Amino acid sequence: MENKINFKVNYSQLNILREYNNREPRYPIVLSIPHSGQNFPDEFLANIAVDISELRSNEDPYIDELVIEASNYGIPMIKLNIGRAFIDVNRDILEIDPTMFYNYPKTQSITNNKRSRVGLGLFHRITANRKNIYNGLLDYQEAQERINRIYKPYHILLKDLIDRTIRKFGFCLLLDCHSMPSKICNIMQDNRQIELCLGTLFEQSCPSEIYEFFLQRLQQKYNVTLDCPYSGAHIIFHYCQPRKNIYTLQIEINRSLYEDEAVYKKNSNFQYISSDLCEAIIDLGNFLLDFKK
Repeated sequence: MENKINFKVNYSQLNILREYNNREPRYPIVLSIPHSGQNFPDEFLANIAVDISELRSNEDPYIDELVIEASNYGIPMIKLNIGRAFIDVNRDILEIDPTMFYNYPKTQSITNNKRSRVGLGLFHRITANRKNIYNGLLDYQEAQERINRIYKPYHILLKDLIDRTIRKFGFCLLLDCHSMPSKICNIMQDNRQIELCLGTLFEQSCPSEIYEFFLQRLQQKYNVTLDCPYSGAHIIFHYCQPRKNIYTLQIEINRSLYEDEAVYKKNSNFQYISSDLCEAIIDLGNFLLDFKK
């Protein structure tokens, strides 16, 4: 008989998300940091099959710290503080693997999504090292609480930041910030490791002038690819609405540039990489101020 995992999270004890520099934006940019959270509910940690260090393999470490100086210069930013392995806000709300639950509703629709099938849907079944997070089946109602208490508040606040930016500037570029493991960056190109990747939904997420400016600016120092190995996920797809003057762009940063991946610690280049990224983001902001004139 399959083990049933039952627990209830006290969400009043969680610092779920954080908003930065939202009062007087200087540029028509919003920064989204969905995968850098390191906090987990105690009730969750007590009912899983791996330790917290293993869960960290699923996160984008320190991305908020890499770009915070750009935000401090006048760019609103939102960061999810909860670890991605608990719930992934960069997934569609329907990207659920029904086989993870002992009471998944028979009337509920099933989305045949690749990320869900491999265990990295809205609720992660495995870690990035392919270890099972749970040793049994979850309560579907508990999963719905994760959606209502974490997923929806993140997206409500993100939409509010976008709306406020549009009211001030007439348009908004949502820059969704991530990291990528170096082992992927090494196998994608034979001659040189990928250092940064811009995701544009295959050149559909924003006007070409925007991503080309950012691409060329970053290529002054780094090997930057477009849409390879990542073209974008739910956030830049969901919020991309050109007719409403909402544009999106995803940036992926090779973790080996700024981190010792084996121990999840910043390396000696961290501040150098941070300065380069923040300067490039500010330059993009100044470009955007002239873009709609």
